[in-house]
Amino acid sequence: MTPDHRRLRARLDRLRAEAEARVAATTAALDELTHDREGSNDDDEHDPEGVTLSSEWSRLTGIAEAAASELREVDEAIARADAGAYGVCASCGRPIPAARLEVRPFATHCVACAEKLGR
Repeated sequence: MTPDHRRLRARLDRLRAEAEARVAATTAALDELTHDREGSNDDDEHDPEGVTLSSEWSRLTGIAEAAASELREVDEAIARADAGAYGVCASCGRPIPAARLEVRPFATHCVACAEKLGR
């Protein structure tokens, strides 16, 4: 394993751990919200005291879905790195610029191809 590959893999592993932690945290929060709501038939939609359970559920679900999506993207980037295909555009086969990979480490397309695809 080259030093560049080790640095890349360490960065992707760190991103994976962060995404995995967000998935776990939001799952725990959703589980707690579900538990709090069990057996309750309160009308929280008209409670002037703050955020409703429904809106909190929606917010947490959105965060959980985003974290799970990022986790999948990082896992796919790790697989590409291990296969030696990381940083190669999936459409044209040219290298993805380092600056793009710095900002979006799980990018699968170069800038030109991403623009064509609307990504």
